[in-house]
Amino acid sequence: MRNNNPIPTLPVEARAFFQAHYGRPEAAPITPRQRVAMALRHEEPDRVPFDFWAVPEVWATLRRYLDTDDDGDVLRLLGVDCRWVRPDYVGPAPIVQENGSYYDAFGTHRRSMSNEFCTYEEYAGHPLADVQTVAEVENWSGWPPTEHWDVSTLKDKIQALNRETEYWLCYEVGGIFEWSWGLRGFEQFLMDLAVQPQIACAIMDCYTDLYIANVTRVLEAADGDIDMVYTYDDMGSQQGLLISEAMWREFVLPRHLRLNAAIRRFPVKIMYHSCGAIYPLIGALADEMGIDVLNPLQPRAAGMDAARIKKEFGDRLSFYGAIDIQQTLPRGTPQEVQAEVQERCRVLGQGGGYICASAHYIQADTPLGNIVAMYTTPRELPPV
Repeated sequence: MRNNNPIPTLPVEARAFFQAHYGRPEAAPITPRQRVAMALRHEEPDRVPFDFWAVPEVWATLRRYLDTDDDGDVLRLLGVDCRWVRPDYVGPAPIVQENGSYYDAFGTHRRSMSNEFCTYEEYAGHPLADVQTVAEVENWSGWPPTEHWDVSTLKDKIQALNRETEYWLCYEVGGIFEWSWGLRGFEQFLMDLAVQPQIACAIMDCYTDLYIANVTRVLEAADGDIDMVYTYDDMGSQQGLLISEAMWREFVLPRHLRLNAAIRRFPVKIMYHSCGAIYPLIGALADEMGIDVLNPLQPRAAGMDAARIKKEFGDRLSFYGAIDIQQTLPRGTPQEVQAEVQERCRVLGQGGGYICASAHYIQADTPLGNIVAMYTTPRELPPV
């Protein structure tokens, strides 16, 4: 990871630097959980809440920088208000092939790839590429039973996360459209939607059923201690939608409605993620799909202007993300990073309704100094 910016170099100095900003959550007038709850009620808390998501290489850099082996310590020093919890996977180990590729817990075929900055995953194949009938989809041996995830330790995990103060706790559910095309192949899946939608729909239905079973078990086990469920499906490219709005309404929206209905049995917020230029769908996401929070407001995608979206939809939606990972964080100066963070907080945070975070995982080519700049930017909103 590049580091061209002057920042505290010794761990003891770095820790003190963060503590002098937002790295002492116990000293704040309200808890992180209260801060996020206020923001999502469209009230202005003491400051804009923050979250953090990054690739493993960034986590490793921050652990070295702060001289800790504890990710929770990293989050505390960064002043992060959210925590993510998940059940333990107790199913069979991934099936590794001779070429090093493997089948993961959800049956997708993946392989690890590396570049000069990081290691990442790509699809190595598509297990349902050749199926011809709905029965073949439904009887596929790769569908995992929900018992492969052990929810019995969730309460202990939550208690450990909240040992020092109460955080806003989130749980992630998988993507319906996105994971389905991973099993079928992107091009084939899109052709299915156009010419034989029963195959695509069967795959999406199987995933929807699995997610409903999983989220129900998790939320029952958490017994009110999980605050928000994160669902997703990338529906946008840099310039526009991946499929037509009509096709999205016919095939994708009904399955998210079914998933969200199951989630709404519990007192949680729903945050929905879609990268890309999804402006044409935002009204339906708010009014029909009934989400509470839209993630991540990819700022360089066409039509995703934060001020416009806040003005048009800010009365029905809260927002998460919006800090640019395509240009500002990896290639900007610390001053440019802080200017963007302040502008996003000013625009999206006025009246509440904003969790500040990067617009996707912070990537491994991001200078450490820019990450430090982001998480030491003033979070208090200026008077209107």
